[in-house]
Amino acid sequence: MGLEYFLLGFATALVLIALLILVFYYRFKRQRNENSNIKGYLDLIPDLSDEQRSKVQSIRQTFLPRVERIRQDLCRLRIDLAKALFTDSTDRDRVHSIARDILKSQSELEREVIDHIIEEKELLSPGQQRRFFDIILDQFAHGGLGVHDIGQRRKS
Repeated sequence: MGLEYFLLGFATALVLIALLILVFYYRFKRQRNENSNIKGYLDLIPDLSDEQRSKVQSIRQTFLPRVERIRQDLCRLRIDLAKALFTDSTDRDRVHSIARDILKSQSELEREVIDHIIEEKELLSPGQQRRFFDIILDQFAHGGLGVHDIGQRRKS
C-alpha cells in the first residue's frame, strides 16, 4: 500500500513539473515572438513621434530589401563554401575565393547598416540620440550587427 502512494505521489509530482515547464515555455515563447517584431534599432525607442515613425518606415522601404539581398547572398556563399570544403578533392583556390566573396558581402552589410544608423540618428532629438547610442552599444556588444545581423534571424 505504501508503494502505491509513493508511485501516485511521484506521478503527480511529475505531471505538475511538466505543466510548470509548459507554462514557462509558452510564456517565454510568446515573449520572444513579441520581441521578434523588431525590424530596426529605432523600434527599441518608444517615444518616437508619428512623423519620426513615418520617416523611419520610408527609410526602411529601401534599406531592408538591400540588406535582405546581402543576407541571402551571404547564406548562399556559406553554403557554397561548405560544399567546396567537403568535396572529395578540395580546391583550396576555390575555397579561398568563396571566403573572399563572403568577406566582401559582410563588408557591404556593415556599410549598409552604418549608413542606415547615421540616417536614423539624424531623425532623433538629442535625448533620443543618447538612448539610440546606448541601444547601439548594447546590440554591438554581442558581436555582429545586432538586429540587422544575419545570425539574428536564426535565433527566432
